[in-house]
Amino acid sequence: MPDNKKKDGFIMQAGILAAAGIIVRIIGLLYNSPMTAILGDEGIGYYNTAYNAYTIVLLISSYSIPSAISKVIAQKLAVREYRNAHRIFQCAFIYVLAVGGIASLFVFFGAGLLVKIDHSILALRVLAPTIFFSGILGVLRGYFQAHKSMVQTSVSQILEQILNAVGSILMAYLLMNAAADREKSEGLSWGAMGGAIGTGIGVLAALLFMAGVYRLNSGMIKKRIEKDAGHKEESYGAVFKMIILVVTPFILSTFIYNANTFINQNVYQWIMIDVKKMADTQVAAYTGVIGKAVKVSNIPIALASAMATALIPGISGDYARKNLKGARQKVAKAMKVTMLIAIPAAVGLAVLAKPVMLVLYPQKESIDLSSALLAALSVSVIFYSMSTLSNAVLQSIGKLNAPVINAAIALVLQTAALAGALWGLDAGYGTYYYIVAIILYSFLMCLLNGVSIRRNLGYRQEADRTFFRPALASGVMGGAAYGVYQGLYLLFHLNILALVLAVAVAVLVYFVLIIRMGVLTREELKSLPKGHMLVHFACKMKLMRPEAPSSGKGKPDLRKQKETSRKKQVSKKKKAVSGSDQALRKYTDPVDENAEDFWLDD
Repeated sequence: MPDNKKKDGFIMQAGILAAAGIIVRIIGLLYNSPMTAILGDEGIGYYNTAYNAYTIVLLISSYSIPSAISKVIAQKLAVREYRNAHRIFQCAFIYVLAVGGIASLFVFFGAGLLVKIDHSILALRVLAPTIFFSGILGVLRGYFQAHKSMVQTSVSQILEQILNAVGSILMAYLLMNAAADREKSEGLSWGAMGGAIGTGIGVLAALLFMAGVYRLNSGMIKKRIEKDAGHKEESYGAVFKMIILVVTPFILSTFIYNANTFINQNVYQWIMIDVKKMADTQVAAYTGVIGKAVKVSNIPIALASAMATALIPGISGDYARKNLKGARQKVAKAMKVTMLIAIPAAVGLAVLAKPVMLVLYPQKESIDLSSALLAALSVSVIFYSMSTLSNAVLQSIGKLNAPVINAAIALVLQTAALAGALWGLDAGYGTYYYIVAIILYSFLMCLLNGVSIRRNLGYRQEADRTFFRPALASGVMGGAAYGVYQGLYLLFHLNILALVLAVAVAVLVYFVLIIRMGVLTREELKSLPKGHMLVHFACKMKLMRPEAPSSGKGKPDLRKQKETSRKKQVSKKKKAVSGSDQALRKYTDPVDENAEDFWLDD
């Protein structure tokens, strides 16, 4: 469906990407349970240590590529410079081939420098080639995201995670059996290497899928480029300079923003092993338990990540057209939708932490600790959701240095707090200090980014219906969920049954409350994915009045009046455009119904 048929369609695209992100994280959690059963907390600790080191190099080399490429290409598409947009796409490929190749070689030969625990080195070396393929995959995803279409990225993410899950479980099992006659820790390191192989299988499958999608669209892409004869073609040197100037701040921002996981892990392992003299195997086990809580808390943050990805092209386009009002409206809408999910999710994780962990990670020996860590970590869901979204806003309006500076300040403060607590306080509570450091970092990022957005965009977030009412509704919802779970568990002693019914009651209670409390209007509800179905459901529950008929005898046709008014406004705009403003007309007029962007279908 052409993009012109959806006003503010970024919410819909974000919904598609968020759904994929949540599915991906759920698959990740589901396959982590059999992985933990195969490897145990110690083996998972080896794998997590390698994976976090791999992630930090990926952040530097290619993780930011989709967002960065999406931004610069979207700015060209906003003024219909299709030829220059495609040249940026081509140069981005050359960039990631060079950077990704260097990063892969560094990880393979320098694995011992990146991880403190020796048994993680094998897994990290296996992950090295995946960095190279991830860069190419990122360019392809960014190209389609720039066209405000998240379907291709969503499908590729789900495919990647499914094959990652299957490959990781299978290879971990096979390699653990192959190493059965070896010393326990060495055998677990082989199993962790199997999990790393699965990650590479998933990335390679997603890359082949995205390459196939691009191939299917290549004819249409070429036709659009040939039609673009009215714009000056930029030189390759200018394009590379643009990519470097945009990608570098994106990389720095994303690297520093996400580096706390890697830094916290290394600070924790270094102090616990070298200062507190704890055994490597015990530290690895604690690292694995912490990783469980972090992975569960990351599920609702998927919405903020998706919203941020979908937001960048729209705000970049508005900012390029000097439409600051439109940019501010998109930010407000994205923040409100994000908080509608993040706040109740945080409350739900806090009150149902142990039932959730029992379903996902039934290992009895660490269930109490992992549940307590998850309950404490739940508040970071709200802060991380806000800071992820605000990072994207600052990058979209060209304030690329602000997120870097903010992340650096937050990183220094949280690292100092973690190191001081681990060094000077009781080491038995080290895992809790680790969680407190994560919460502190997410809060500081949220605060500093909010100040930067207010200063640079003149934007002030509405608080009542975005934060206060959803928080009140979430508190009531949390009480209902906890009560239902405890009551049902006392009756049936079945954790999964009590949890599913408690979540269902929580969702229903929250939905009723946000409608009754006026958090969402009818039009706002309609703008959400499956919004018309939600409105129909609300009307059936007597939470909203049924809509008045669109037309009828003696009643004005409101839809027709609205359409007539819109056409008059468009007509006035066209008359106001002079012959010297032809370039402006190309992106202020409605998109042609016969536009060839057929990949924009959702």
